[in-house]
Amino acid sequence: MQEKIMDMREFGALISKLVRKEDLDNTESERAFMSLLQNEQTDMQQGAFLSALTSKGETIEEMAACWKAIYQVDTIKPKELDSIDLVDNSGTGMDTFKTFNISTASSIIASAGGVKMGKHGSRALSSVCGTIDVLEELGIDVEESPELAVASIKNAGIGIFNGMSPLVHPKALGRILSQIAFGTTLNISASLANPALPKYAVRGVYKEEMLEPVAKLMKEIGYKKAMIVYGQVEGSTLGMDEASTLGKTIICELKEDGTLEKYEITLKELGIENGNPEELKPKGDRRKEAIRLIKILNGTDRGCSRDIVSLNSALIFKLTGVVNTIPEGYELSNRLIDEGKAYEKLKEWTTNQSLNGRGMEILTNLEGQAI
Repeated sequence: MQEKIMDMREFGALISKLVRKEDLDNTESERAFMSLLQNEQTDMQQGAFLSALTSKGETIEEMAACWKAIYQVDTIKPKELDSIDLVDNSGTGMDTFKTFNISTASSIIASAGGVKMGKHGSRALSSVCGTIDVLEELGIDVEESPELAVASIKNAGIGIFNGMSPLVHPKALGRILSQIAFGTTLNISASLANPALPKYAVRGVYKEEMLEPVAKLMKEIGYKKAMIVYGQVEGSTLGMDEASTLGKTIICELKEDGTLEKYEITLKELGIENGNPEELKPKGDRRKEAIRLIKILNGTDRGCSRDIVSLNSALIFKLTGVVNTIPEGYELSNRLIDEGKAYEKLKEWTTNQSLNGRGMEILTNLEGQAI
């Protein structure tokens, strides 16, 4: 029998330390997360540890130790992607204003514009329909074969790994995240434990105070460039883990020289009209969400749902140097939709990462409803 990394008393002592608002050192943090991932502690101990750490406020070292533990012991490592410069685009979830799957649609548009996207997502935790849920509804395999995701990234320029699948994270993540309904270090570090190890990312966070810490964390774990974003809802205290068309967006950018720059973008400077909050909210049904995504990508939906998707795609284009400015990226995103390239990319993805070989059949069946 394998010897325990940490017994219950030692783990409990670390919880007490966190309750006293004392930081853990690198060794304590890494051993604690290893013990948690190996399921050595009771559910109550695990929940208490995550709650205490969240309440104290995580240090960069603690978050990095969490990421390291997840990546080392609970993440597959496809070597075939090592030579490809990949980009990820996702949020941490747990934001106070719930939207539809903006980052999913934005990633498809970015891929249509030539950006190689290696995504890592999950099923709904705090929302009605997560990235994995809507992609499965569209005919993309998110459960059976991580090898399909690798092949799709190589052949179609876009693919996704299911962050809650035991084939991707075989030990713990799905088990733990499915039992948590509040934001913790795991929401941040686990979302960064992408098997593709992308070096570039647009990353949404659920509160403004997380912008700089997450940027520093991403620098610590090897990202070359990143935009960490938090979008506001004007006239309220609500916010989203996306660039916003309901108010200003605050960005902390990790630059290639390792420096951080924090700035804001407003709808006025981008030439985008204020959106209708009701139109951006989830529809409460996977099929409806899939149809909404099709209508954005095929150009049928020309309203504020399209606007916010194009804005978030613009950030990816700006980050990767495809364009020089965010307004240029916004124009490019809209052009890719109008020229049919965005929807063609969805079909290409569905063909390459196909659910039971029926991906295009599933997508075609949905097309008739997206009018």
